[in-house]
Amino acid sequence: GGSGGMAVWTRACKTGLLELLLRERWVRVSAELTGETLSLTAEPGTGDPSVVNGVVNGNAEAAAPGGVRRVRVVKAEAGGLGISIKGGRENRMPVLISRIFPGLAAERSGALRLGDAILAVNGVDLRDATHDQAVQALKRAGREVILEVKFMREVTPYIKKPSLVSDLPWEGAAPQSPSLSGSEDSGSPQHQGPRDRKVIPLKMCFAARNLSMPDLENRLIELHSPDSRNTLVLRCRDTATAHAWFSALHANITALLPQVLAELNATLGSGSPTAGGREVKYIAWLAEQARLDGGRQQWRPVLMAVTEKDLLLYDGMPWTRDAWASPCHSYPLVATRLVHSGSGRRSPALGSELTFATRTGSRQGVEMHVFRVETHRDLSAWTRVLVQGCHAAAELIKEVTVGCTLGGQEVQLSIHYEGGFTISRDEPGASVLFRYPYERLKVSADDGIRT
Repeated sequence: GGSGGMAVWTRACKTGLLELLLRERWVRVSAELTGETLSLTAEPGTGDPSVVNGVVNGNAEAAAPGGVRRVRVVKAEAGGLGISIKGGRENRMPVLISRIFPGLAAERSGALRLGDAILAVNGVDLRDATHDQAVQALKRAGREVILEVKFMREVTPYIKKPSLVSDLPWEGAAPQSPSLSGSEDSGSPQHQGPRDRKVIPLKMCFAARNLSMPDLENRLIELHSPDSRNTLVLRCRDTATAHAWFSALHANITALLPQVLAELNATLGSGSPTAGGREVKYIAWLAEQARLDGGRQQWRPVLMAVTEKDLLLYDGMPWTRDAWASPCHSYPLVATRLVHSGSGRRSPALGSELTFATRTGSRQGVEMHVFRVETHRDLSAWTRVLVQGCHAAAELIKEVTVGCTLGGQEVQLSIHYEGGFTISRDEPGASVLFRYPYERLKVSADDGIRT
């Protein structure tokens, strides 16, 4: 069987220092990956604002009298300066940088940090400015911004230190089986001891790259929760490290899938003879192409399940019978086919995307979906599951009959798995007009017109 080989995959174990995006800040964490969990522990000194982006700016202060630094920041075409400010004259505080947003100009400069007081913008003095005056000065600054800043160690308590336990929401993990309910709480992460630590169960998480956050340096990893409501972004020191961590995470999640399938089928009772072709054959996360207004395209996480008869799409993992019974979309396999599978070009720097597409015939016409997977192994697994699934569904159902018109008269077209095509009049005791085996079919086409 297709999924049998997956169960014997070796589970990767890894440890290392990574950065985690927490409240728009990168914090250093010690990461530990096991077969079932990813544990993240805050590194001591994480909250020290003098370390941002892994760049220590401490020595820059010595260059100018009184610790004042001149910093030049050039904004990108899209996105502004990428900072939030607090304070101002009415608060009896200097104008302080309170947030630095990842991926935008200020962060990329590597020269600004949380707790910097902004003394001037392009020569405009902000030492005595109100909050609004400071905001306006920053907005009017144009593409190239020269900031005079000074780090104010005494105000750093006003800038709350991020915490893994309180600032990293993570829900939607698997409900524990009854035998385990006496131990830890549910599948939500456990917090052990005084250290700031988060333990994330990997079962039915979605590890992805370049999905919800641009990854221009090709060193980010995204982990989406099983209910798809929470996302965790990790940054590695370089591309090779990111690839190694991603591969290990992805392999461990994939190795848990056979166990998920067994549990899901037990919950649904779908292995029983009365289940009527509802046994779940395959389930995994991938990304679906969504078209936004103005023709822009975006990928969004979607969970796809394949049973003996249907292809089902969900927003989050359906752990219960009720959740399983309400997919976002349900398509009969017998009316579905795989139309494309392979590499599509993305930007040259990032190589190519691995995609496949499905087309399903319905009363409303043909519906097409484009999906993206993360690895070649995923692509071949989905290709096999869908091609075999469509064939098996046709074998199971044996025959499909649809009403249509031929030469102005109402007829029934029957397509039999082995017997070929039969066209008969649409009336009681209908007489057969034509019967052809498949080998007589020379060409088939769709005029694309929905009727």
